Amino acid sequence: MSERHILVVAHTGRPDSLEAGIEVCRRLIEAGLTPVVSSDEHEQLLVAAPGLAPLALLGTDVQLDELELVIVLGGDGTILRAAEIARGSDAPLLGVNLGHVGFLAEAEREELPATVARALDRDYEVEERMTISVRVKRGDRVVHETWALNEASVEKASRERSLEVAVEVDGRPLSTFGCDGVVMSTPTGSTAYSFSAGGPVVWPSVDALLMVPLSAHALFARPLVVGPDSSLAVELLERSVGAGVLWCDGRRTFDLPSGARVVVRRSGIPVRLARLHPRPFTDRLVGKFRLPVTGWRGPGDDQGSGA
Repeated sequence: MSERHILVVAHTGRPDSLEAGIEVCRRLIEAGLTPVVSSDEHEQLLVAAPGLAPLALLGTDVQLDELELVIVLGGDGTILRAAEIARGSDAPLLGVNLGHVGFLAEAEREELPATVARALDRDYEVEERMTISVRVKRGDRVVHETWALNEASVEKASRERSLEVAVEVDGRPLSTFGCDGVVMSTPTGSTAYSFSAGGPVVWPSVDALLMVPLSAHALFARPLVVGPDSSLAVELLERSVGAGVLWCDGRRTFDLPSGARVVVRRSGIPVRLARLHPRPFTDRLVGKFRLPVTGWRGPGDDQGSGA
């Protein structure tokens, strides 16, 4: 049997996450595995736990395509970072929530021992989430390419200035307006920045792309939901008084001069999430946002009848 490689990603800047990372590594070592960590976390883990060994370095001792699973310890931001680290690998992400909402996480801190045990037993299901490819163009030239799991947002670079943009769907202009920015989101991202901007919540089983204007000065600046094969674009008009900035998942940024055009399409590379508790998205929504459902009596015998 070939050696198993499980990557551990922790928010090592937080004591609770660092402690959880050490615990997971120790449990993997006790099970006969060599935990895999990134180079920047390797030193922090060993400083906090000098006797923690052996550890394997991602990219040096173990390559991306050798990973079986990624255990992520932190909030949604840490899961997004892990998705970036593991991009190009088929390994699913198994998130343990140490943050606030932890919408992408599958388990809570108190479930950590059982979570590691199920990871070792490969006792989980895998769910694929759509991602988007993002291109920045100047004229016919592509000047930047990246991707996102949640969203790509075009935003004003200066607080005191607004952007003048043209928005486009499937290569055709839809409207121009002044705004603070525009969010282009996946269904996964519909509960993130897009949600805060007033966009709709889209179930992850729905293949779609979202466009949500931010504080737009226009009569027609409603959130849009389009098909998965559509393309969305935001162009910074030459008359725009301020420069813009592109943010992807709140992590990767690129400066946008006037005339730049940001084009978003569905990516062919999904992010894979490990699920320990497969359940309806409705239940996850209620649980994570603590929505009030007191008084609900259920569909009774009508369940599944469409009532």
